[in-house]
Amino acid sequence: MRIFSWLCGVWLAAAVSGAELHFNFGDYAEGSLPTNFQSTLFGSGQPGAWKVITTEVPSAFAPLSGPAPAVNHSKVLAQTSEDMSDEHFPMCLYDGEVFRDFNFSTKFKIVSGITEQMAGVVFRFLNSSNFYVVRVSAAGHNVRFYKVVNGIRSDPIGPVRNVPTGEWHQLGVRCEGNQITIYLDNKLVMPALSDNTFTEGKLGFWTKSDSVSYFTEGTVTYTPRIPAAQQMIDSVLEQQSRLLGLRIYTLEKNGATRIIASKDKSEVGQPGTDAELQAIQNNTISYAREDGINYLTMPLRDRNGETIGAMRVKMKSFFGETENTAITRATMIRKLLEQLCTNGDDLRK
Repeated sequence: MRIFSWLCGVWLAAAVSGAELHFNFGDYAEGSLPTNFQSTLFGSGQPGAWKVITTEVPSAFAPLSGPAPAVNHSKVLAQTSEDMSDEHFPMCLYDGEVFRDFNFSTKFKIVSGITEQMAGVVFRFLNSSNFYVVRVSAAGHNVRFYKVVNGIRSDPIGPVRNVPTGEWHQLGVRCEGNQITIYLDNKLVMPALSDNTFTEGKLGFWTKSDSVSYFTEGTVTYTPRIPAAQQMIDSVLEQQSRLLGLRIYTLEKNGATRIIASKDKSEVGQPGTDAELQAIQNNTISYAREDGINYLTMPLRDRNGETIGAMRVKMKSFFGETENTAITRATMIRKLLEQLCTNGDDLRK
């Protein structure tokens, strides 16, 4: 490894360079874990106690007239467990998106801790054994970056910094390709880090041992990731622009099917019908025709002939077209998709 500003009801806004995501913890009841967040743990001990609380936060805006209160009472995300286990790293992950290139910033306050006094952010998180971390230590007077690969933690890298407890600070991470840049209170912490281990993943908040820490005003600006299945459909539509509709379905753990990619992207996430379920489970082909339009559902197979999903295509019929001819046309579309995906894991990336 070589060394070299930005609220949890979540709203998404389009931006010229991508999208912006704000975590607004004020939308949630005290004591709750915000929607689309999950608590997880690396190391030993009990899981962290992540919940929304109300506390004093510095006023963000100057007054229009007259004096303004120095602080507001606002809801923040807090880690309140005081488990003193040494190798104990509670994390709270945002589950609603996988991020590749992004800017992630949050305000944090280290409140207390006997064994440790730390707060940080975790990013490009694949699972609890593979991720990046940047964290700040009030007791250790430093900022450190490290990675965990297959459960093994790398040597930390970073400078000495005085970050007192009981005060709000801002921590930011920028990832662009293999370049990782870290900011503390809007100042560059160290030269950009170059690392190729993880290219994408989830992100969230991090603490260690008995550190009680608060987080607020989390914001992510990012380049939206296009799932592999959607890239497949987009590629086929470039060649077959006259198709009225094209969808890919997969089978969920609960036994139901859902759309994971579509010509109409607003359909993604919607449940499938019995036709898609039969295509996946029994390799059946379903055909229907209405008002001069053909609807065909077929199984999608990998290079070994194993069914990995289902395809539904909507296309205009022509005069005198038979069911067999329509199936032949749809089969050509299916083969184009299958050439772009060799296995089920690729389909879900």
